[in-house]
Amino acid sequence: MSASTVLLAALALAGCNRNTEQAQAPADSGAGVAQSEQRMEQKVNQAQASAERGMDNAANAVKGAAQDATQATKNAAAEVGDKVGDAMITTTVNAELAKDPKLSALKINVDTADGKVALRGTAPDSASRERATQLAMAVKGVVSVDNQLTIEPAKS
Repeated sequence: MSASTVLLAALALAGCNRNTEQAQAPADSGAGVAQSEQRMEQKVNQAQASAERGMDNAANAVKGAAQDATQATKNAAAEVGDKVGDAMITTTVNAELAKDPKLSALKINVDTADGKVALRGTAPDSASRERATQLAMAVKGVVSVDNQLTIEPAKS
């Protein structure tokens, strides 16, 4: 076979294939386009649903974080309030003890935790010791008083 015969045969075959593909293309391309559109619409719907789920999850996460932050702020404020409340109780009890002529605020240590007052030190007599308990209990915010005061030994 000569080179020109091979070339002519190749061109003829190529031309036949092109005509066959073009003849089938309109029939196939209509169905192919419809299928492509359906697939594309499904993908768009899936992407939209996925985006909506993501937005819902993000909204829930933000809402949860905001609730957590609010609760943490409330807890911190309550804790600070407790500390300030205890300090205020201690200061007020000390002031009340200082007003009493027989009790010495310098000889009595006042500690407060969660509204519970502890009195440590000395009192001149048992009546003064009991009065210290009464004075401490009268202060706003005091829940209980642990009176550990001892009676001063009699002076000779």
